[in-house]
Amino acid sequence: MKLIKEIIVCGALLAGSFNASAGEDYSQWLGEFFEDVQEYKQSQNPVWAAREGDESAKGKLRDVSPEAYQQRKKQYLAFIKELKAIHRDDLSADEQISYDMMMTQLKQSVAEIDFKTYEMPLTSEYGFHAQTTNLANSFRFRTVQDYKDYIALLGAIPTFFEQNIANMRAGMERGFTVPRAVLDGYTDGIKVYIKDNAEETVWYRPLSSMPKTINSNEQAALRKEAAQVINSKVVSQYQAYLEFFENEYLPAAKKTIAATDYPDGEAFYQNQIKLYTTLDLTPDEIHEIGLKEVARIRKEMEEVIETTGFEGSFEEFLHFLRTDEQFYAETPEELLKEAAYMAKKMDHQLPKFFGKLPRQPYGVVPVPEEIAPKYTTGRYSGAPIDSARAGEYWVNTYALDKRPLYNLEALTLHEAVPGHHLQTALAQELTDLPEFRQNTYISAFGEGWGLYSEKLGLEAGFYEDPYSNFGRLTYEMWRAMRLVVDTGMHAKGWSREKAIKMMENNTALSTLNVRTEIDRYISWPAQALSYKLGELKIWELRRKAEKELGEDFDIRKFHDAVLANGSVPLKVLEEQIHLFIKQEKAAAKKKSA
Repeated sequence: MKLIKEIIVCGALLAGSFNASAGEDYSQWLGEFFEDVQEYKQSQNPVWAAREGDESAKGKLRDVSPEAYQQRKKQYLAFIKELKAIHRDDLSADEQISYDMMMTQLKQSVAEIDFKTYEMPLTSEYGFHAQTTNLANSFRFRTVQDYKDYIALLGAIPTFFEQNIANMRAGMERGFTVPRAVLDGYTDGIKVYIKDNAEETVWYRPLSSMPKTINSNEQAALRKEAAQVINSKVVSQYQAYLEFFENEYLPAAKKTIAATDYPDGEAFYQNQIKLYTTLDLTPDEIHEIGLKEVARIRKEMEEVIETTGFEGSFEEFLHFLRTDEQFYAETPEELLKEAAYMAKKMDHQLPKFFGKLPRQPYGVVPVPEEIAPKYTTGRYSGAPIDSARAGEYWVNTYALDKRPLYNLEALTLHEAVPGHHLQTALAQELTDLPEFRQNTYISAFGEGWGLYSEKLGLEAGFYEDPYSNFGRLTYEMWRAMRLVVDTGMHAKGWSREKAIKMMENNTALSTLNVRTEIDRYISWPAQALSYKLGELKIWELRRKAEKELGEDFDIRKFHDAVLANGSVPLKVLEEQIHLFIKQEKAAAKKKSA
């Protein structure tokens, strides 16, 4: 193994260092190369590196200066050149998958730097300022030194903010900003962290309750030091960021919403489509797929309405769902309990559908109140396999009158099980794969699996209530609508208002959710395309397996095969399921012989 310092200092010299004609062990070389890349990426993320035991990384945050990104680009190009030195055809099938995935990741890293995406370190619902509020999650607070390291990390926040603000100013100069249309209320998400008393801030929480093994004098000293750093460096920096955002960024923010309006915008949007879908589709092709799905799902929705006996138009039914009190929880606790019950109900069904289940548990928790007003309905927050905490299914308990219970079954199956938790927890246990693949998340695969999981609930005994089934279809329509509105806004000249109206007219999502989602698509181009396109591919492959295997089709084996290689591009998934079908046919033939 090469030392990481060698890699960083001599990265350019690594290219071509492997001599394919020398008869070296391709597999061993490839494994070491993957470790080198992983170590380099870890070195560029000090919080991660410190958690892995790198003492020199403690008290540091990621360098996000343009100079740092250019150095990373040089290293990624060196890695690409080195990887090309090996003969791909001489690798095993599994190694070829890893080779291709690594090459794609390295090239995308270069593309992101070339597009200068670091000049826009925020979306309509999140930003670097919220990222630094979660620093405590990187620590296990047991010793005095743990707390000192944490306080040192808080002291690094000003430089991190200054670099991000400088990047944002550069983006402002060339018209590369979050569109102004989605930034109303954004400063509320900054103000919430600004407190007069350090003890009231999120950063002080680890100091509120300390291990008894730390004596009272040391505890008092640590609390005093932390409070001083929080007040003088952290809160003051958030105040400076707020003033910059209100006085400079908002007035200069882009007046249009299309990604194609950015510098080199058409290439940027196409790059993001490839990144999130892994497919070579144009915006027009995706738009047409979306329209067909919308028409199909709309027909199913109308059929469900008939079963309820509701008398009125489609629009009137949507209004009924959005306004009737029976469909809403009265307290945050009620909503969380409903979500937890649904999650456990699916836990009970998992052995019927999967031969392999993950060891890591998960919990149901509310979205942090600081970000809840601008946050989506729910999300899965994973944890490292060796973490002291479980995976988390986040449920947004803000504005309860906008969080309908009829959507909750679909949300739970998507975010918890058999969706994101099951898929990502299993991927982390694939120790026979290179480490980078255990932690890779490809949106088309992961979000496609999440949406597939929602519909799988029909086979697991969910959606017995027609309103809940309509909620499932609303979620499916929501994802189909994304294909239409994302491409519509970013490539076909649609206004924000047109996208909002189309989604309101075709889904039972609350008005708040619709606006939050549309703003998310505007500020995060193409990511929303991954869900439906990924789900369509998984169902296509399942139907193919069912047809070709007939009575030999085993749903448990099929699902295990889908998840067997972790998160992979859709083309790779297709190849793997074709291989699975071939192997199952051979096994059935041998059994009957």
